[in-house]
Amino acid sequence: MDKSTASSSEYSRNGAYETEDEYKLLAEISISSLTELGKVESSIIVPKQRAYINRWVISSSLADTSCATLDVRGLLNWFNITLRTSYTLENPSLLFLLEDCIANNHDFGGVYSHLRPVWYTDDWHTVKDKLFSRGKEDKEARQRALVGNRIVRTNVPVRRIWDLYSNRVVSSWVTYRSPLPISHAWMDEKDRVEVWTPINGYEWPVPIPKDANLDLIRIEMLNLGAEYVWLDVLCLRQKGGPRKHLRAEEWKLDVPTIGNVYHDNTVVCYLNGLGRPLNLTAGYLESDRCWFRRAWTLQEIGVRRIIVGDTPDGPLHTELIEEGSSHQEEILTRFHTQLRSLENIAMRSFAIFGVLADM
Repeated sequence: MDKSTASSSEYSRNGAYETEDEYKLLAEISISSLTELGKVESSIIVPKQRAYINRWVISSSLADTSCATLDVRGLLNWFNITLRTSYTLENPSLLFLLEDCIANNHDFGGVYSHLRPVWYTDDWHTVKDKLFSRGKEDKEARQRALVGNRIVRTNVPVRRIWDLYSNRVVSSWVTYRSPLPISHAWMDEKDRVEVWTPINGYEWPVPIPKDANLDLIRIEMLNLGAEYVWLDVLCLRQKGGPRKHLRAEEWKLDVPTIGNVYHDNTVVCYLNGLGRPLNLTAGYLESDRCWFRRAWTLQEIGVRRIIVGDTPDGPLHTELIEEGSSHQEEILTRFHTQLRSLENIAMRSFAIFGVLADM
């Protein structure tokens, strides 16, 4: 079938193929620590951060490429290759849309993140207006949710999400899909670095651990099966940046309603710091930076947790030894006890107060 003429009913509303046979037609893409960072895969400690092979994703280098550099024909060609379509520039509405992307100096990642969910439309004439309407409705909904400094509507979706396929932070209204939230232990300021990145359009410097990397985190999240994630340092406006004056106003609504993205959801947890390998060191469980001891993370427990940063010889794969063993084994026992306690907290919300008392 010519995908350029396929009706929208044959695809789900987020642009995904409905059948396995249709899905297999998509180009299979490989990204890795080597292609993204120039580091050989064997040098990456966390196996799930080494490589990802599947459909839909694009490399960071392609995401960073200016649409003007590609020109309109090259821009369309990359969409057709990645999404296995056969659109042509004979469609005036599609041509106008792509020319507009070039005129506005967008990069391919930004365009891909916005057009991928609607790419399999049968009416390109209405696409631009629909995207504009979604953005307008989202803005108005946020304005209605906040009256002065008082929140009158709490069921507000997060403002931004990280689209892993395009490697871009986008407004949440771009997709109907819910993001997978990431919870992490914040490192001490001396152990962090502020990174300027095209992932968030250089909107603000992103604070991450000195030994972490956003591209490796992206690979790990993709290997978990995620398409969209919510990560505070990328999606919640941080200090600095060319539009730093917006932070105070955004935080009036965004910070008090953060819990919505974790509520009744599966949560990804980096217990040793964002993007870092899970490792139990002496004093970890007593540290003020320990994930289990941070009151802020209590709202981030969710109904199910995926512990990431996992390594083959890490604490998740070490057998528990009976009491009376070494100090390291005692730490391991306490660690697993803490993990089990999270199940009780998730099932019985009032247990949170008991945890707070023990902190």
